[in-house]
Amino acid sequence: MKINHIALYTNQLEQLKNFYITYFQASSNDGYHNKITGLRTYFLSFSDGSRLELMTRPNLTELQPSPYQTGYIHLAFSAGGKEAVDSLTARLESDGYTVASRPRTTGDGYYESCILDPDGNQIEIVE
Repeated sequence: MKINHIALYTNQLEQLKNFYITYFQASSNDGYHNKITGLRTYFLSFSDGSRLELMTRPNLTELQPSPYQTGYIHLAFSAGGKEAVDSLTARLESDGYTVASRPRTTGDGYYESCILDPDGNQIEIVE
């Protein structure tokens, strides 16, 4: 078994799509639009075959993210080494994104940082 894809609703569909393309080397399909329901989606693909589905539709309910909520809490992307973690974290911070935790080695042995995407979702950048 493997996870086929993970999906996120957003009110900033184009901005979120461009964020993952720009910083995490995703490629996108042309998108889908259901004119009856108003649903719009993009499937983003990553080099390892994993996919992220970004979706929007009218009348979404805003969630107030908390770092300690139950359920979905973060996505983790492997950058390929400590220098890559440091570099991408610095680039994201320079471009105005929130760094939730600076690069460090965690108690479970990961070298990682954590940033927030444009919707406030936590993104771990690991070796």
